[in-house]
Amino acid sequence: MEEVMLSALQHFVFCPRQCALIHVEQVWAENEFTARGQQHHDRAHGGGTEERGGVRTLRALPLVSRQHGLAGVGDVVELLPDGSPRPVEYKSGRARPRLADEVQLCAQALCLEEMFGVSIPEGFIYHAASHKRRVVAFTPALRQAVLDARDGVRDLLRRQTLPPPAADDRCLHCSLLESCEPFAAREFPRGFDPFSTTLEDP
Repeated sequence: MEEVMLSALQHFVFCPRQCALIHVEQVWAENEFTARGQQHHDRAHGGGTEERGGVRTLRALPLVSRQHGLAGVGDVVELLPDGSPRPVEYKSGRARPRLADEVQLCAQALCLEEMFGVSIPEGFIYHAASHKRRVVAFTPALRQAVLDARDGVRDLLRRQTLPPPAADDRCLHCSLLESCEPFAAREFPRGFDPFSTTLEDP
């Protein structure tokens, strides 16, 4: 079976409908958040390799796991002095736990474990807005969340249908808001006014 893209896992965990719009309907649009995120990814991917303090940094490394059916590109992979890899994902927003980001990072680790033949206990998410690097432990629960998301993406691709919209705070940060029209077919959630809510970095 064809490998699921690592980016699709992040989209699915954030919002299954967003994932289907992008990967089934081939819909994409930019907003300030996606544009800012792309800038940070471009910086992370540029510059090839470097070595500092015994740690070698690989950028834009192609990743694949035949065992788990995953493929994509890692923003940054750091090779420790003993040669073991650690994935580093760059995000434009502030430092805050988000399962979608952690699933994407852990999926990179599953690929690296197969490619390098090692066990990887943790990785890092660098939050540009906070200038903070957050450690993410690859627990059994997080690893299972990766596989569950992979199966969810596969099911979306097989069904070729759009899930219902989330119609909640997530929609305010989504570049596909106009294409999705999450509030067109349902009432607003109690106490939720999308036109009076202040946008913040996701």
